Amino acid sequence: MIDHYTLLVRDYEAAKAFYLAALRPLGHALVMELSRDEVPGLPCEKVCGIGPGGKPELWLRPTSDPLAPTHVAFRADTRAAVDAFHAAALADGGRDNGAPGLRPHYHPSYYGAFVIDADGYNVEAVCHAP
Repeated sequence: MIDHYTLLVRDYEAAKAFYLAALRPLGHALVMELSRDEVPGLPCEKVCGIGPGGKPELWLRPTSDPLAPTHVAFRADTRAAVDAFHAAALADGGRDNGAPGLRPHYHPSYYGAFVIDADGYNVEAVCHAP
């Protein structure tokens, strides 16, 4: 349903490093980084797109405006990928907000893990497979 989305971040380079590390176990990588030279209407110096298979699904854009933390969840193909996401996110400065495990109150196979990033976003990896 959603093709891509943008998270506003206070420290662009730190956020880029965090999301690249945390999402690497889910098959995500840096797809592109654009500057104001390339996109003259860009409201900041640069943005980056991160995603699987060469398609940017998550965009990071720096801002000095106040942030309204939100929840974002990334699909994982396996429970092991959820575990690896959680470990990588914690190793790169994320704060635990729910260890990997089943969340049967959502549905019997819902396996997720949650971390809080430096901007206060609740970031999740979830596997729906049994």
